[in-house]
Amino acid sequence: MTSTSLLSAEPETRRALQLDALAGILPIERRDKLATILTDDDVETLRHLAREGMGENSLRALASDLAYLEAWSFASTGSALPWPAPEALVLKFIAHHLWDPARRADDAAHGMPLDVEASLRAGDHLRSEGPHASSTVKRRLAHWATLHRWKGLESPLGTPAIRTGLRLAVRASARPRRRKSKRAVTRDILDRLIATCQSDRLADSRDLAILLVAFGSGGRRRSEVAKLRLEQLSIEADVPLDPDDPNSARLPCMAIALGRTKNNQADDDARVLLIGPPVEALREWLERAAISKGAVFRAIDRWEAIDDRALTPQAINLILKRRCAQAGLDPIAFSAHGLRSGYLTEAARNGVALPAAMRQSQHRSVQQAARYYNDADQALGKAARLAI
Repeated sequence: MTSTSLLSAEPETRRALQLDALAGILPIERRDKLATILTDDDVETLRHLAREGMGENSLRALASDLAYLEAWSFASTGSALPWPAPEALVLKFIAHHLWDPARRADDAAHGMPLDVEASLRAGDHLRSEGPHASSTVKRRLAHWATLHRWKGLESPLGTPAIRTGLRLAVRASARPRRRKSKRAVTRDILDRLIATCQSDRLADSRDLAILLVAFGSGGRRRSEVAKLRLEQLSIEADVPLDPDDPNSARLPCMAIALGRTKNNQADDDARVLLIGPPVEALREWLERAAISKGAVFRAIDRWEAIDDRALTPQAINLILKRRCAQAGLDPIAFSAHGLRSGYLTEAARNGVALPAAMRQSQHRSVQQAARYYNDADQALGKAARLAI
């Protein structure tokens, strides 16, 4: 389409075409829906952030939150988000998403109005019941503030009234924190998943490599597994099976240069090691798939033709769930993040020191990583067994 025809197109069509440029970041199946929600200014902001090199995951989350904010604004005020946002609108957003369930039972006007809720559910923007998780609200407010800064506008998100209102609302709507995966993929679960990958099908070779690489490399995030490229891999010298016995059997070793991740910048030299079975499974997959460059994990069609493009993070999650179903496990109870939590849980069970496990998992927060260690200690300790 020429620039002239692009300018003359309907606004919704024009935004959809502009979003095509972000197809590698914003899934194309969401393009048309985003085009109906986002404004021209929103789309231009996203394109600007993409040109500035914002990380794909960060930009994807920001786009999703911006779409939700716009949908909420239309539902609650009848108009698009104003820039800069009035302090009162931000307080309204907090009141609509963080509220006291006990009070809501006696007062239907407390929290998000029913007509706003109905509008968001009709547009498939709202799925959860009750108040939002405080982490979700805080993330959306942070993205709202980020967009103000990128637009060169003064943000009301950091005013004393907003900070106080958010703190009180979080306290009133407190609810137990939900983990990204209900159950961790610990070694016993991993063994059951591996057992489903024992045929000579290409998909079995690929999925076995995905499971072992994700777990063995410290519980890599699904986004990191999906975007793994051959250029990130390097062969290392074989290592002894028993670190305390240099004469024990030797195991193959490979390093993964992580590049840019959720916690690392692209120029960081962070790397993790793969030792033993993960290396063997990865080598077998690469050889059978004849992959000599580019994406490591790719889609396979019914005729076992291998795509040139990398799997998406969502595909990694679906593979994990499919293997759970084949192993007789409840797919709803597991997600790809369970490989990450499972790695740390298993490390705690095996007496691996927390700093060593964090070096492999690349957790930056000791508090976050220690939660899995504390859970393991609690389950294996005597404190919860006094009634036995």
